[in-house]
Amino acid sequence: MPEAPPAGTSYNLLAAACLAAAAAAVLAAMFLLVSPIRQSPAYNVFCDTRALLGIPNVLNVLSNLPFLLVGLAGLRWMREEPHRLIPELRAPYAVLFLGLAATSAGSAWYHWAPDNDRLFWDRLPIAVAFMGLYTAVLAERIDIRAAKLLLVPLVVFGAGSVVWWGVFDDLRPYAVAQFFPVFTIPVLIWLCPPRYTRGGDLLVAVGCYVAAKVLEELDLRIYAVGSLVSGHTLKHLAAGLGAWIVYRMLVKRQKLIGPATCP
Repeated sequence: MPEAPPAGTSYNLLAAACLAAAAAAVLAAMFLLVSPIRQSPAYNVFCDTRALLGIPNVLNVLSNLPFLLVGLAGLRWMREEPHRLIPELRAPYAVLFLGLAATSAGSAWYHWAPDNDRLFWDRLPIAVAFMGLYTAVLAERIDIRAAKLLLVPLVVFGAGSVVWWGVFDDLRPYAVAQFFPVFTIPVLIWLCPPRYTRGGDLLVAVGCYVAAKVLEELDLRIYAVGSLVSGHTLKHLAAGLGAWIVYRMLVKRQKLIGPATCP
């Protein structure tokens, strides 16, 4: 039988209010204290430009395949075992897996001929997928009702942050959409009792994402070691590994006894 949504408590409401206030404060601080973050023209210049079988930048293009595989595997799992997710969590995880599949297409298209116009379609599905996962984490760790209340606003914010960059050449909202979940998911895992087992897998997934950002910055340095693979290609693989860890977590985890209450 599907799990009934737990009754809300003052602790749940306080935790949700504090998180919302923190997000608003970070976004406000970005606009008040940080100058607009422009997209560097150098971002679209990658060191590994090798082609194969008519595919330009072949490793940067093909290394997006893990996102497609995980996205399709997640959607298939949700279809074949619908009882493994309570109804409130199906939409957030569907957004995650659909976003991952779309990320594979968008990022491959961007890396085929990198420029800012194509970069928009790389970042848009990434932001949407991120918001799907973050909504699920908030629902599982704070209050299951957050899945219905926050999914649409968070997806709109994630997509809107990419649109804001596309229109105003300002990455500040996109930076918040990317990094606020990365910093707060570990805090939620630490403070809020789990509803399911394997909560530590989320920490590993976040670690993979952080590693992906580091590899991205080391693109040229890594490629300079033997010219075998670039940091950007490894970034895709690390992020894809993080997505797979989330998928494996869902497949293997078990429901814990008693509702989660975030103190």
